[in-house]
Amino acid sequence: MIASNINLPSLYEPFSTEAKWQKFWEENQLYKADPNKGGESYCIVIPPPNVTGSLHMGHAFEMSLIDTLVRYHRMKGRNTLWLPGTDHASIAVQTILEKQLKKEGKTRYDLGREKFLERAWQWKAESGGAIVHQLRRLGVSVDWWRERFTMDEGLSKAVLEAFVRLYEEELIYRGEYLVNWCPASQSAVSDVEVENQEVNGNLWHFRYPLTDGSGDVEVATTRPETMLGDTGVAVNPNDDRYKHLIGKTVTLPIMNREIPIIADEFVDPSFGTGCVKVTPAHDLNDFEMGKRHNLPLINIMNKDGTLNENAGSFQGQDRFVARNNVVYRLETDGFLVKVEDYKHTVPYSDRGKVPIEPLLSTQWFVKIRPLADNALEFLDQKNSPEFVPQRWTKVYRDWLVKLKDWCISRQLWWGHQIPAWYAVSETGGEISDNTPFVVAKSEAEAQEKLVAQFGDNVKIEQDPDVLDTWFSAGLWPFSTLGWPEQTQDLATYYPTTTLVTGFDIIFFWVARMTMMGGHFTGQMPFKDVYIHGLVLDENGKKQSKSAGTGIDPLLLIDKYGTDALRYTLIKEVAGAGQNIRLEYNRKTDESSSVEASRNFANKLWNAARFVMMNLDGQTPQQLGKPSASELSDCWIISRYYQVVKQTNNYIDNYGLGEAAKGLYDFIWGDFCDWYIELVKSRLQKDSEPTSRRTVQQTLAYVLEGILKLLHPFMPHITEEIWQTFTQQSEDSKQSLSLQSYPEAEINLIDPTLEEQFELLFGIIRTIRNLRAEADVKPGIKVTVNLQTESENERQIFTTGQSYIKDLAKVENLVFAGEQNKETFADVVGTVQVLLPLAGVADISVLRAKIEKRLSKVEGEIKPLSNRLNNPNFVEQARPDVVEGARNALAEAEKQAEILRDRLRRLA
Repeated sequence: MIASNINLPSLYEPFSTEAKWQKFWEENQLYKADPNKGGESYCIVIPPPNVTGSLHMGHAFEMSLIDTLVRYHRMKGRNTLWLPGTDHASIAVQTILEKQLKKEGKTRYDLGREKFLERAWQWKAESGGAIVHQLRRLGVSVDWWRERFTMDEGLSKAVLEAFVRLYEEELIYRGEYLVNWCPASQSAVSDVEVENQEVNGNLWHFRYPLTDGSGDVEVATTRPETMLGDTGVAVNPNDDRYKHLIGKTVTLPIMNREIPIIADEFVDPSFGTGCVKVTPAHDLNDFEMGKRHNLPLINIMNKDGTLNENAGSFQGQDRFVARNNVVYRLETDGFLVKVEDYKHTVPYSDRGKVPIEPLLSTQWFVKIRPLADNALEFLDQKNSPEFVPQRWTKVYRDWLVKLKDWCISRQLWWGHQIPAWYAVSETGGEISDNTPFVVAKSEAEAQEKLVAQFGDNVKIEQDPDVLDTWFSAGLWPFSTLGWPEQTQDLATYYPTTTLVTGFDIIFFWVARMTMMGGHFTGQMPFKDVYIHGLVLDENGKKQSKSAGTGIDPLLLIDKYGTDALRYTLIKEVAGAGQNIRLEYNRKTDESSSVEASRNFANKLWNAARFVMMNLDGQTPQQLGKPSASELSDCWIISRYYQVVKQTNNYIDNYGLGEAAKGLYDFIWGDFCDWYIELVKSRLQKDSEPTSRRTVQQTLAYVLEGILKLLHPFMPHITEEIWQTFTQQSEDSKQSLSLQSYPEAEINLIDPTLEEQFELLFGIIRTIRNLRAEADVKPGIKVTVNLQTESENERQIFTTGQSYIKDLAKVENLVFAGEQNKETFADVVGTVQVLLPLAGVADISVLRAKIEKRLSKVEGEIKPLSNRLNNPNFVEQARPDVVEGARNALAEAEKQAEILRDRLRRLA
């Protein structure tokens, strides 16, 4: 049955359209994965955003890349799962809740742990899902029915299992070590929660007198308060200045403690004086040096950043207050040599927003070397996982080689509480460094174990600390699929296929997942790691929320539509892993690059409307596959399959930006600007019926193919057009996203024909340009002379002359003849295009116009020439300014030459 009035509205309205299809996809559970389906699997687990987060441009970019891959592979027929979820973000959530409590005049200790956690879960239920709703706005084709949370029951079980196993395998231990300590949140923080900031500080130089009275040594430091905990002074063993002092001792000022001078190759002779103070309890490098030389560890700091009893008279002072007071005391006592301005890097706690303090603390650690060495073996022997771009492989490998034991305990309440129970009755009712403990999967199991050791009257208490969120994140690729249970999901979709993530967390997340996956499953958790770059702001700088340079993706979605933003972000990628730049006007909140993608969507919409209006109500299925016979039909079919081949190849090799650009050029240029224009005359009702039907078939076939090709990039508009185009009923559950992705028919690709049409289009463009320059009115048909030495080119002109005449408004096309006066000319390759102007243009008016333009251009040439002939300018101006002037002069001179030639021809 043929419908006669199937068509699209005159204007594309993205907002209602996008909401409609997002609801349709979700309500019909189109992306619910089925492990029983069989076939090759394709699985991506979402890089889980923090439950506290809101959608930023990095999320939008990453999710757009992932969704493009997932939609493509689903359409390729693979058994596809994209699993969504969020991370519990221990520090971030606790910070939010403690700020709320502070406004109420309370602390978490006033509530107690149980009530505090009740409040945390309530906050998660009410506010923690904001980013999930925002992700839905992007139209991500995730399996929402498998959505996970790192503290849900299943993942908590996986975390418990992993901790207990690692402990029983002696890969988790409790011990004293130097950790990143945040005095503001009073918790250890991971490396990824530390942000290095360059600051303008000072380098203080102090004298440490030799104990034997023979002189002194000069040390330099950026943290003078830590000298109170010094237990040594170090020099490089190859530094001739200090070889004679190795083995002697100095008397530590203020503390009057005798400490040794040691030799260690870690010392950089070029830093400061080449003689450094060693504070093993407050600097990681000093800690390692102290272990090598058996130096004592003296902790001078409390967990709130104040100094403790080991700091002597400075006890109770804030570390920065103590810094000033220590310097004043050393100056008063005659030990201060000098103070230098010094720009250096200071690590700040990302959550507490204060400088972190390396602090000696009893914490839980993962013994990292066995896990890292296992991951290295996979990499070196199997190139697993494979990084895209490949250059990141070395970065990943270097990180695995350098990894040190991982501190996994955090002094927080929100998170996975460490499954260790202490026999506090053995140490006065308190947990101390020496309190006996057991690790168990439940309190009952722990009670049983400790009763067996200490009798029925033992009192037990669970470790109050929680695990670093990266611990659960390291299990994410397999815990989300049901591990430690051997589920069907795990058997079908693990290892996952691709991890898509930013380069900035290779070390913190990717390495943890490969180490955990390799250890617990015997496999790497993903086959490929696709590393993407950053979305830079309009100035080419990294976006920063704190600096006010972030760009809100939701604002751009509201203005231009989701598809336009998604397509822009992907199309801008020039090579896997490259940063992209997003044009943005902060005054108007407008983006010219996203607007261009919105215009592309409108171009496709209007082309689809035109096609449907000319199919007499028939669907692509009713029309059937075309049997192209005319040149233009053969050409567009060839170009279509060339693009099909190219797009498949690009996406298979993670060339998403190149694929998007190729589709843009084909859809806007080949299909809309050329083919539709070429065949308009054949669509007239009085056209030859067979030719008209062939055009209809070709238009319908190629348009449906375009919708399928473009769907992974712009899912909403393509779904809307396809549903109308294929005349799906209102109760249909058919979706473009579940159709087969096009495959190339290589035998229909004709490179020679494509080259011929490229020449014809070049001729048409040139004639159009000449007409415009000569001010030939659009309705006037002209005579054009094409001259070439090539017989092959003459044959192409002869065969394609109807296209030239039709699209360039040419009445007479001459392939030879003499050049006449009053002629405009241009060159396309080896073809000279001549446009006689007699009778079609007012020569006098045209000559006056050209003379005016020439005068203006010559006026630009003179000052440019003068500047470039001035040695002072060439030698003193910035190179880019000089190069810009040269380019401007070259362009102006070229324009002048063209305009003079025009005047000669009009003489």
